[in-house]
Amino acid sequence: MSAADGTPDAEVPTPAVREYFGLAWAPVEHFAQMLVEEGELRGLIGPRELPRLWSRHLVNSAAVAPFLDQRAAVADVGSGAGFPGIVLAAVRPDLEMHLIEPMERRIAWLADVVEELGLDNVMLHHARAEELHKRASFDHVTARAVAAMDKLARWTLPLVRRGGTLVALKGQRAGEEVESAKYVLKKLGVVSTEIYDVQPVDGIEATTVVVARKRA
Repeated sequence: MSAADGTPDAEVPTPAVREYFGLAWAPVEHFAQMLVEEGELRGLIGPRELPRLWSRHLVNSAAVAPFLDQRAAVADVGSGAGFPGIVLAAVRPDLEMHLIEPMERRIAWLADVVEELGLDNVMLHHARAEELHKRASFDHVTARAVAAMDKLARWTLPLVRRGGTLVALKGQRAGEEVESAKYVLKKLGVVSTEIYDVQPVDGIEATTVVVARKRA
């Protein structure tokens, strides 16, 4: 089904998705509505993403949550429209979320979302990740659809504290990316890299999560 102007209708979340988000349902649903109303207009998501907004983007983002320690300081690099950073802030109010985004219009959007949703655990950084090297450090750094693993490692791992992790949402070629980046990862202090296939909600395609841990 499409709207009268030909744009695809937004995906309607299933009861299983609603149950999965639990106490975070209200803010995540509000975020989804903001994306439906403004996401394409503000150049954040394409019209073809609306029919899979929940299954491809929101549930996918929340899949990172179990890999983050309680009350951790977490940086989301290249937050863009807010995946996974805004979703994680809503699902895990115990986290101190830092959203790092170099594009001014995206930072403006993220600021609007944070205010609209009343997220008091989010800090915005209008910067590239590299600009924060040696200036900031975090227990975990997350990233989704930012860059290939070798390049991503160079941008993010200098921000990860000793014993902390890079938690990256990746596609089906995650194993190949990790293999290609193994020397870069080792040079940057990574002592173990695990790849997980996570299916938070039955009937929704599994999400690939790469967890690279730095030496303590």
